Amino acid sequence: MKILLIGAEGTLGRAVVDELGARHDIVRAGRSHGDLRLDLRDKASVQAALNKLGRVDAIASAAGKLAFAPLLELTDEQWALSLQDKLMGQVNLALLGVPHLNDGGSITLTTGILSQEPILTGVTATLVNRALEGFVVGAALELPRALRINAVSPGLLSESVASFGEWFRGFEPVPAARAALGFSRSIEGADTGKVYAYV
Repeated sequence: MKILLIGAEGTLGRAVVDELGARHDIVRAGRSHGDLRLDLRDKASVQAALNKLGRVDAIASAAGKLAFAPLLELTDEQWALSLQDKLMGQVNLALLGVPHLNDGGSITLTTGILSQEPILTGVTATLVNRALEGFVVGAALELPRALRINAVSPGLLSESVASFGEWFRGFEPVPAARAALGFSRSIEGADTGKVYAYV
């Protein structure tokens, strides 16, 4: 299959490449690295990248930025970053990607454990991840041409403990390679409307 992967240079993205790369042709895309450049916050950028790419069998996102701050200290800019990047960036990627998918193709988005296990300073992550999971469940009912959509919800990645572990006390880290298995289930399987949780 030909797979477009956004965020291929990130921790999760690299694990997805390792998991799927031996079996499929992966086109790497990102804001500053990859075969294609796109910015999830910019619909025109996403559309231009898709137009350049042509048709694919799967579109997957292992990307999305979020702001973390105490609830009453979150600024408009921090809310906008979370909503425009990880939430609407992935929603727009899915919607704009539909015409570029071959019949029976798939879309895989990334949410995260904070959809179910909130932490202090993580309200934007809980909001965005739950919204994305709701989008996947609802969109699965309406996609045409036997297209499928799922989400992968990783826990705290083992490789990210040094950077983020202090906010996730008591959470058991998950290797990125384990979370990457969700992308294989979504892309190579038959499910739609599912959220694969790796916690």
